[in-house]
Amino acid sequence: MSAWGAEVLEIDLATEADRIATWMRDTTRRLRRRGLVVAMSGGIDSSVCAALAVKAVGADRVQGLLLPERDSSGESTRLGRRLAEHLGIRHEVHDIAPALEAIGCYRERDAAIRQVFPDYGDGWKNKIVLHGGIDGGINFYKLVVQSPSGETREARLPLEAYLRIVAATNHKQRLRKTLDYYHADRLNYAVVGTPNRLEYDQGFFVKNGDGSADIKPIAHLYKTQVYAMARHLGLPDEICSTKPTTDTYSLPQGQDEFYFALPYAQMDLALWSCEQGRPAEELAATLGMTVQQAQAIHADIQAKRRAAEYLHAPPAVFAMA
Repeated sequence: MSAWGAEVLEIDLATEADRIATWMRDTTRRLRRRGLVVAMSGGIDSSVCAALAVKAVGADRVQGLLLPERDSSGESTRLGRRLAEHLGIRHEVHDIAPALEAIGCYRERDAAIRQVFPDYGDGWKNKIVLHGGIDGGINFYKLVVQSPSGETREARLPLEAYLRIVAATNHKQRLRKTLDYYHADRLNYAVVGTPNRLEYDQGFFVKNGDGSADIKPIAHLYKTQVYAMARHLGLPDEICSTKPTTDTYSLPQGQDEFYFALPYAQMDLALWSCEQGRPAEELAATLGMTVQQAQAIHADIQAKRRAAEYLHAPPAVFAMA
């Protein structure tokens, strides 16, 4: 079987940037909104969306938001500020930790963690890590914690505790979206959603959280293409070289640890091969893995698509006869 590589994802970046910006401008007008709100995490996706928003409607009609909380990396806020200054847009910083504390986000999460590690408490850090995927097994999560002394422990996460942790941490994305729409309502702006193609297709977003938006300008771009677009748009080097993280848990966590079976560059090619109907043998040759592993990746993509149907579904409305 022949192999292929990242060249299959190459696009005309100048033409694509113009096409997206024109669509964003036209859509903003169609929605009868005066500008665009973008929540900027310092990551590549929101950075590209902010730059495209400026290209579409001008810097004076883009409102940037930085929304850190207790577990956020300070680097995320620094990069968000750096981007806002680079683009010349207004930006505000809202620390959402007090609101999250008030609604029980941290309390409920910590209670769930103590179901697995009873001595978990102040000064400890945590994350959850995906296992399964590439090996063809059933996906399951492990809970990883670190004590104040630096000792790291991990254990398989029972379903009840997993669901409680996820439900609690989803408060973060939903509260951020509340602030997005506050500023959108205040300014009569539209809210920009920032998922790339991999995240949108595979359901890597929170329903009525970061999945909620008025326009989603890069949901058709693979992550690899988003990085290329960032360089084309002249974004700062330190933003163009950022690694994808969840920035949700207190321990450092890559997106491939939490959700995807592979790092983004390989996942892009795996998703492309699924969309193009290419056989697992070709993917195996491209990524240097066994055919069985490639088959498992294809199966994992399809399983996540099925799970994402709920996330993409609009409300079910009973139709009167």
